[in-house]
Amino acid sequence: MSAIRFGTDGWRGVIARDFTFDSVGRVACAIAEYLKSPQRRSLEVYRKWGVSYRPPERGVVIGYDTRFLSKEFAIHIGRILQDAEIPTWIAHEPVPTPALSYAVHHYQAALGVMVTASHNPPEYNGIKIKVEYASSAPPSVTQLIESLVPSEAPTPKTPESALNFADFKSPYLARIRQLVDAELLRESNLCVVIDAMYGAARGYVAEILRELGVEFLTVRHGDNPRFGGKNPEPIEKNLGPLRAVIASERHKKFKSTQRIIGVVTDGDGDRVAAMDELGHVIDSHRCFALILKHLLSKGWRGKVVKSFALSDMIDMLAVKNNLELDEVPVGFKYICEKMVREDVLIGGEESGGIAIKNHIPERDGVLNSLLLCEIAAKAQKPVSEIVNDLLGEVGPHWYDRRDLRLESRLEIVERVKRRPPRQIAGLEVIKTEMLDGVKLRFPHGWLLLRASGTEPLLRLYCELDSLQGVREVLDEAERFARGDLSLWGK
Repeated sequence: MSAIRFGTDGWRGVIARDFTFDSVGRVACAIAEYLKSPQRRSLEVYRKWGVSYRPPERGVVIGYDTRFLSKEFAIHIGRILQDAEIPTWIAHEPVPTPALSYAVHHYQAALGVMVTASHNPPEYNGIKIKVEYASSAPPSVTQLIESLVPSEAPTPKTPESALNFADFKSPYLARIRQLVDAELLRESNLCVVIDAMYGAARGYVAEILRELGVEFLTVRHGDNPRFGGKNPEPIEKNLGPLRAVIASERHKKFKSTQRIIGVVTDGDGDRVAAMDELGHVIDSHRCFALILKHLLSKGWRGKVVKSFALSDMIDMLAVKNNLELDEVPVGFKYICEKMVREDVLIGGEESGGIAIKNHIPERDGVLNSLLLCEIAAKAQKPVSEIVNDLLGEVGPHWYDRRDLRLESRLEIVERVKRRPPRQIAGLEVIKTEMLDGVKLRFPHGWLLLRASGTEPLLRLYCELDSLQGVREVLDEAERFARGDLSLWGK
């Protein structure tokens, strides 16, 4: 019997090894027990956060992504919950996570369950839990669910034909239409290249742009449970197909004044990145900064919340605009807590998950894709110039991340915490921060070492004022992590 452990945002495992119908059934049993548990009412979300408790009779909404067997796993969960007399509504087609989260709000459900492994490799699948406020479950909820997981799951009795299937897409897109500046986009001179990475957000951005008469092209919108051999994560190394289409369109429109922007979402549609007309990736840090500035231009105000691995650009913009800033550990559940309890303008993380006020407190790659289109439409200049203007305001900021598959990841982080180096790649370490992992600060940037909560990975994050400097620091950090202890002392 394998242990069920929820990490930074859900439980994940390799399909047929860890993530099986039996293990998924055990989690479904625990969810049913959680909803009926007297302990549930005493959780912090109800006692201190001001969240309204919904009884089990309000039911569970279940969504799933485009991964292998995701629909079948969702149905399996639904059958077990129905056996436990918990009403369920299952998406009739793959849906992005923000659409499932919005369904929790729309149906006033007691819980949402999303079958997805997000950006992870195709051999993985997983489960995300969404609570009454339509976003990530806090640790108190997932820990209670973990404690209720039985040693084995029963065979479900409810037939699939007795389950309720529902349209989660329509109410979600109706809400998105209320948040998007339709007139600005309708009158724009944009060509938008939309890359869904074969994920669950395919067709969502396209439907809104089609309604508004905005020209668009789609990339990786078909059925491909293996995601074309690449992880469905919107980072530089995975965006070759998007870059190729943008290059082709730029060549066709060489003498045109039409502006091109690429937008890309991850496997379950809650993360975003973008690409300018030259094929340069606009990473999550720059996307967050651009969206923050855009919301301020609309006259919106509120606190800014960022994860420990997000750019110092955000700190600079917060100070410049007299905005309160909070920094939290990696994991959207920590950002969500702030958004539920406080007046937060925008919250986000290094991985591209961004949430804004006046919406559900949830990462939303579809909405943020459209906000990035708004930014391009409003600026009346090439997207590359928009990014250059940002860097002209905050100074040069370059970022990269490396993921090292190392079973010793926890020991490496602890070793650096105990004896942080005095310098790395010739840069003086002037400060050490340990909010999540260990961050080593330089005069003009930082290196963060952090062990993944869902995979056997040591993540190395670095931001500096030059791309060459980032590469040199990551090279040295990787050599140290792989065993060259003489670099930073034994």
